[in-house]
Amino acid sequence: MNEIDKLIDFIKESNHIVFFGGAGVSTESGVPDFRSKDGLYNQHDIKFDMYQPEYLLSHDCLVSKPEVFYEFYRQKMDARHVEPNITHKVLAKLEEAGKLSAVVTQNIDGLHQKAGSKKVFEIHGTTLKNYCMYCGEEYDEDFIYECKDLVPVCPKCQKGHIRPDVTLYQEGLPDDAVMGAQKAIREADMIIVGGTSLRVYPAASYIYDFRGKHMAVINREPLDIKLNETEDVSIVGSLGEVFAEIDKALF
Repeated sequence: MNEIDKLIDFIKESNHIVFFGGAGVSTESGVPDFRSKDGLYNQHDIKFDMYQPEYLLSHDCLVSKPEVFYEFYRQKMDARHVEPNITHKVLAKLEEAGKLSAVVTQNIDGLHQKAGSKKVFEIHGTTLKNYCMYCGEEYDEDFIYECKDLVPVCPKCQKGHIRPDVTLYQEGLPDDAVMGAQKAIREADMIIVGGTSLRVYPAASYIYDFRGKHMAVINREPLDIKLNETEDVSIVGSLGEVFAEIDKALF
């Protein structure tokens, strides 16, 4: 039996699956990993190569160099016209079929919801919501991208900058999403870890709350994680190709 067949058998026997995903889930929809600064068209004479990628999405950059933050955000984080891929779609089907209990995602693009997933814990926040840093007024996903001002100011209070509801470097993760994710993982009978290097903490530590029977790891690069040869499965390769096989076998 090959590893994909083994994975499909584990899915068939499980009824409380949690999917824990990272950037590799969305890159197959064409969403770039933000760490790649190549190919940016650098408007307003802002040169991103002067900064580390982590700084460009940090609280410090938002506060200290807002013109740099918002230009980078507009160029790199706009996923409004990106479509879900086969992985997003099959996960939504698994949820609808009563097999998948939750998606825990490190991504902020909203593609799981766009594909139809209902129970999604976005532990790094979302680009689908924005709010005023001064008065808290909420704005839709289009506001920052379509605002003509380089640094968007709240129309209501005229004081605060409008920021995305995204967890930036130097900020704590959202409590509700974290607690929901940890509870779902603790109660799962299977966890599928996909498209993540497991290097971003504290998020990566949450998979160690898993106490169920089967763990499946799917990633383009091997991960340094201890697995049980009988009860677990590791696949080095494309998430899309694996989920296409799951789709064929189960739906």
